[in-house]
Amino acid sequence: MESMAGIDAKFLYSETPTAHMHTIKVAISDVSGVPGGFTYDGLVDVLGEHIGRLPTFRRRIVAVPLGLGHPVWVEDPDFDLARHLSQRLLPLPGGPRQLGAVIAEFASRPLRRDRPLWEIVVVEGLAGGRIAIVAKLHHALADGSASVALLKNIVEAIGEPPRAPPGDGWHPEALPTRGQLLRIAGRDHLTRLRGLPRLAVHSIRGMRDSEVLRRHLAVKPPLPLLAPRTPLNVSLDPARTFAMTTLPLDDLKAVRRAQGTTLNDVYLTVCAGALRGYLREHGGLPRRPLVASVPISTDPSTTRLSGNRVDSLYVTIGTDIADPIDRLRHIHAVATGAKEVRRVLGYKMLEQRAAIVPPQLYQAAVRLWSRSRLANRVPPPLNVVLSCVAGPKERIRIGPIVLEELYSVGPILEGIGLNMTAWSYEDDLTVSVLGCPESVPDPWEITELLRGALDELRAACGDIATAETVTDDRHPT
Repeated sequence: MESMAGIDAKFLYSETPTAHMHTIKVAISDVSGVPGGFTYDGLVDVLGEHIGRLPTFRRRIVAVPLGLGHPVWVEDPDFDLARHLSQRLLPLPGGPRQLGAVIAEFASRPLRRDRPLWEIVVVEGLAGGRIAIVAKLHHALADGSASVALLKNIVEAIGEPPRAPPGDGWHPEALPTRGQLLRIAGRDHLTRLRGLPRLAVHSIRGMRDSEVLRRHLAVKPPLPLLAPRTPLNVSLDPARTFAMTTLPLDDLKAVRRAQGTTLNDVYLTVCAGALRGYLREHGGLPRRPLVASVPISTDPSTTRLSGNRVDSLYVTIGTDIADPIDRLRHIHAVATGAKEVRRVLGYKMLEQRAAIVPPQLYQAAVRLWSRSRLANRVPPPLNVVLSCVAGPKERIRIGPIVLEELYSVGPILEGIGLNMTAWSYEDDLTVSVLGCPESVPDPWEITELLRGALDELRAACGDIATAETVTDDRHPT
């Protein structure tokens, strides 16, 4: 039994009937070479053999009475693998849009709280003898970096024979009593209270120093709550829309080298170009630039299998700038400044503050915001979430099975109805686009525009690449 960290609990508290706080992971695999042919039952058997080695998949949450503390993690005494797995069969030959429709439907349903917070659907019938394993994982379990490590752990587990009979090493726990939960909450509150004076001093000093730095930057990072209104920024409904695409990683790296920026800067510029085109087509491109939340990892560990160590940068992405090179230079400047501001503020400040926020107060505010549907009438806190995660550098193989494509996307929020998440995977940058029918009715429009925006940026960069070739090894992703 373990208390949930405040930042992990915050993702639970942020969930409403229309804002689902799970992430989606998609692995598309070629199973045509499996001896005897691939079967769903065979995959279930393999997962069952190794579930004892996947702690993140076995823990469920138990709420503290009256919300007097953050929930606790417990090894689920009623764990049943069958409640987490399902199967879908597409009419042959299934294509990307058919798969995207299944993923959108899957993403539209929240995870149940009476069991570990994950679910997998195996989609068969894709063209070329392929399948898709689509996982729904609550953000309270893992951020992007932990998901990469978890994927690696799963692959290694499946690729090796079981070390012990199923169940050995896994000890389900009895659910804690009301008294136990209250004692744990009381102990945690005392620990937080002891650290409150120091946190208050660090917060005040960090906010003061970071604002002084921001004012002196040539290109100032935006402040939250000042983003322009767009068709993307609406109240959500429960349904989701989903699309995915791949971009050649070498093209993005070529731009990075030519302009002396980071790969993340290039990715943001491509997203900005696509959104500029999308909003112009739909009559909603504002004169002021869109503001993006760009999640960043605060933990460099490559072995952490659970939890969240994240913060966010706020970046204006230059949707008001027509020239793609000028847009890239603006994004590089504002992102560099935003990193400096966050460094002075303290990258772990979000984690520390989340730990002390009263659950009842935070949940009540989130639910009131959702029910009021004020997001349709007031300016959004920001416009879009754009994330780029360093994924596996080499193609993953599990015996005869090849993982051809990997996709991941985080949640959307009330008033922020678009999330575009990229994972690097071998020679590709795979991009997922998640919205809802109210904010992004057809996300495939955006994926098409992404490819066009990269082509435009690459072509503009090619004219000056020989004059400005700089490699930035500090930011490999």
